[in-house]
Amino acid sequence: MRLTRGALLVAGTALAPALLLTTPAVAADTAPVSVAVTAAPSVVDPGTPVDEMSEEELRVTIVRILADPDSGRGVTEAANEALDGTVEDMREFLRTGYRLAQADDDRVAIVRLLGDPASGPAVIREAGRALDDGSPEVVRAFLETGLRLARFEDDRVAITRILADPDSGRAVRREADEALDAGTPEAARAFLETGYRLAQAEDDRVTVARMLADPDISDALRAAAQDVIDGTPEELRYFLESGQYEVDR
Repeated sequence: MRLTRGALLVAGTALAPALLLTTPAVAADTAPVSVAVTAAPSVVDPGTPVDEMSEEELRVTIVRILADPDSGRGVTEAANEALDGTVEDMREFLRTGYRLAQADDDRVAIVRLLGDPASGPAVIREAGRALDDGSPEVVRAFLETGLRLARFEDDRVAITRILADPDSGRAVRREADEALDAGTPEAARAFLETGYRLAQAEDDRVTVARMLADPDISDALRAAAQDVIDGTPEELRYFLESGQYEVDR
């Protein structure tokens, strides 16, 4: 069941679907891909040794694995092969095949992280270490805990860069500081995914309001500013970056 690293690199795109987390452009170089972490289901009753299971119990256990939405392609294929085989094939799957197939799926997920340009340096470093080790326990530990911590390291770097940006406004700095002070992976990720966008919009509205308070702006620019001040964060950002220069000033 164990795949070579070369085979994983080829299979990564096809076998490990991942959802990109959308983050602000300023933090794009450290915004990692989100990989669905598939914890090994506890469907094998530790109180019932595999060697003592009846054929029906073996089948029920494997069917439960197949029914788990988190089971990857490698696990699914190995489970189906076991069901199509003999009783001993099913026992062997539950003894060792399941663990190895899960590891193959985990390695593919890690390859996707390594190949994604949005993965930050810490994620790439820790993913590479896990893949180089290659053992089922190490790759699982990375996906269950190591990825979260590495992503946190990258997120803190991204937030620090936002704070160091001279163009960051008061609301952005306030929310960025709060995210860092919270000191949790969840707070940092929430800021980059949603808090930054909303804080930027707050700062942008203040900028537009100041523009409206200027008695010397043109009627066209005033009208455009009034139209956008209650708009979405994206509309505000576009107006300040480009739209204001497209009207008669």
